[in-house]
Amino acid sequence: MKAMRLFHPAGLDNLRLSDAEAPAPGPAEIKVRIRAASLNFRDNLVVNGFFPTRDGIIPLSDGAGEVIAVGAGVREFAVGDAVVSTFHPNWQDGHIEKAELDNAPGGPADGFACEEATRPAAHFTRAPQGLSHAEAATLTCAGVTAWRAVVTDGEVKPGATVLVLGTGGVSLFALQFAKAAGATVIATSSSPEKLDRLKALGADHVIDHRENPKWGEAALALTGGLGVDHIIEVGGPNTLAQSFAAARTGAHVALIGAVAGFDVDTMPFAVVQAKRLRLQGVTVGSRRDQRDMVRAIEALGIRPVIDSTFALADLAGAFRHLSGGGHFGKIVVEV
Repeated sequence: MKAMRLFHPAGLDNLRLSDAEAPAPGPAEIKVRIRAASLNFRDNLVVNGFFPTRDGIIPLSDGAGEVIAVGAGVREFAVGDAVVSTFHPNWQDGHIEKAELDNAPGGPADGFACEEATRPAAHFTRAPQGLSHAEAATLTCAGVTAWRAVVTDGEVKPGATVLVLGTGGVSLFALQFAKAAGATVIATSSSPEKLDRLKALGADHVIDHRENPKWGEAALALTGGLGVDHIIEVGGPNTLAQSFAAARTGAHVALIGAVAGFDVDTMPFAVVQAKRLRLQGVTVGSRRDQRDMVRAIEALGIRPVIDSTFALADLAGAFRHLSGGGHFGKIVVEV
């Protein structure tokens, strides 16, 4: 088979399509023909050397395809089943220590920028019925992260107000899950076209954060001065102050990423204390979270938003598109 590997020193110029081999599955393993993978902010950090990995690693944490062989003892899957990878293979359910989250695909373990993969069956779940492989490949990281933030941790209820930042995969999934839960959603972007698309996707209110640098105050005003109940915080240190300004007393703030950069290294502690904010870090989620999400997607008819697709051989081009920041939704690699 073919696989895209990242060689040292890390960088897009050292992504090379290479020969590889996926062995026959052993006991409790399955072999999957990967049909699609998707890109995440974390994958971009890996290929550009921010997260050091071993020489020759296969990148990309998210993969979907069909089972082509099963090992002894596998009962959950059969040949022909559509499956999607999990982000934390060790995290099946409940609590897990950080030290145990040590084998995420795409770094430190091999990922899914490849034609075939042989892994333990527990490293996958079934894919939602009715979704293409490309759509299913968007779920592993962004989908489960949003589910964890909105449903598992946030327990968003009808009538709640949820603020989502930007138009990346996590934010769009969070918008869809929050609307499905009966929430009012406020969404931000810097592009009039994207703001229109956010409204078409279900956002009740939109804010242009380029025209409104104090967009937190704008969100606060949209709630009549009360504040939002839940914030899906993907921006990081550079957006925390405005997120906290938008928050209701006692609000839940899901701390997910830092796509807006790390220029600010201080937290508005006084606001956190005065508003009694509940800060919850999110590092994707468990296999149980993913299985619950898959059932919900099927029941609700939710469709992932795909921005664009690239061939495996043009993985570097896909990362350049991701870095450009013009995407709306997920960038997919068809294998």
